[in-house]
Amino acid sequence: MTIFEWIEMASTLDVDGLEFYSGFVDSLEAPALERVKQALQAKKLEMPMLCYSPNFTIADPAQRREEIVKQNAMIDLTARFGGRFCRVLSGQAYPEVSRQQGVAWVVDCIRTCLDHAAKRGVVLIMENHYKDNYWRYPEFAQKREVFLEIVGQIDSPWFGVNFDPSNAIVAGEDPLVLLEAVKHRVVTMHASDRYLESGTLEDLKTQDGSLGYAKNLKHGVIGKGLNDYNQIFSILKAAGFDGWVSIEDGVNGMAELQESVTFLRGKIQEYFG
Repeated sequence: MTIFEWIEMASTLDVDGLEFYSGFVDSLEAPALERVKQALQAKKLEMPMLCYSPNFTIADPAQRREEIVKQNAMIDLTARFGGRFCRVLSGQAYPEVSRQQGVAWVVDCIRTCLDHAAKRGVVLIMENHYKDNYWRYPEFAQKREVFLEIVGQIDSPWFGVNFDPSNAIVAGEDPLVLLEAVKHRVVTMHASDRYLESGTLEDLKTQDGSLGYAKNLKHGVIGKGLNDYNQIFSILKAAGFDGWVSIEDGVNGMAELQESVTFLRGKIQEYFG
């Protein structure tokens, strides 16, 4: 569907805004972007956060600089729509790139983007991600230890964490353990839920993930899957979280998406009033 069709459909839900992915817009030309912005405003919807997938683990320094330029362009796009948060990732887990070298490259690239983010009033949010759909390899910082090593080296008011509990499950890890480690850095959240179509969680640990998501782990209605949202929101509330919660659902249609909206509205009211 077009972005305009999506805005029209989403306006029927009880939501305050629409998170965008960088591929949603067909053009970065000002007139085209203004039409999208006007469509959002007509439906009284914000565009609070934009998801982008930079690849900062490329060995070629010139290509890494190009990735920085592209990330900065997405910061500009976020600001144009009035958003305050733009996702940043580490990059692909290339077999030939060591943990030490990859961490150094990623930290350097993100730090380089922070000045531009500050000028535009946009916070870069690093997500505990699994794999961009267009990548060959999974996320370099998929594992908790690598993610925390990168986040721990970047201290700026223009940098924070976008927490996604389901991505921790996909990585074969406990999302609550990760959340406890980053709870004071979380500024936005991806609410999603997964359920096992077959097998057990232990089966996920035997899959290298190089071609895509685990086949036995499916998206579902939020609140009906493997994530403990009472615990998640309890931890976030205690940490003083007051950011956007972005819904990742709808692969099975608008009816399930509406169920997720209703569930999250209830939980937000319960824990944040």
